[in-house]
Amino acid sequence: MNKIVVLFTMKSCPHCVEMKEMLVNEGIDFVDRDIDDYEEEYNMFVEITENEYVPAFMLIENPETDPISELYAPDRDYDDLEDGVGIIKEWLKR
Repeated sequence: MNKIVVLFTMKSCPHCVEMKEMLVNEGIDFVDRDIDDYEEEYNMFVEITENEYVPAFMLIENPETDPISELYAPDRDYDDLEDGVGIIKEWLKR
């Protein structure tokens, strides 16, 4: 199984930097998608979630059979960075 964590971030966002550091400290691999560099992909994410805050993430169970498994946006799906990292950790255990 090839689970993938995709993290949408922005260069000037201190919360994004902190969440990336938290994931690295937990030993969690992730794909970093700067929203300026991946604008079209991020715009689709925003359209689906109706939320444009970052850091946001997409959890992909298997890119070959299920390209988008779950989408999470701050203030919509989690309250603080610890909650977001906890969601990712629990998902990776499944």
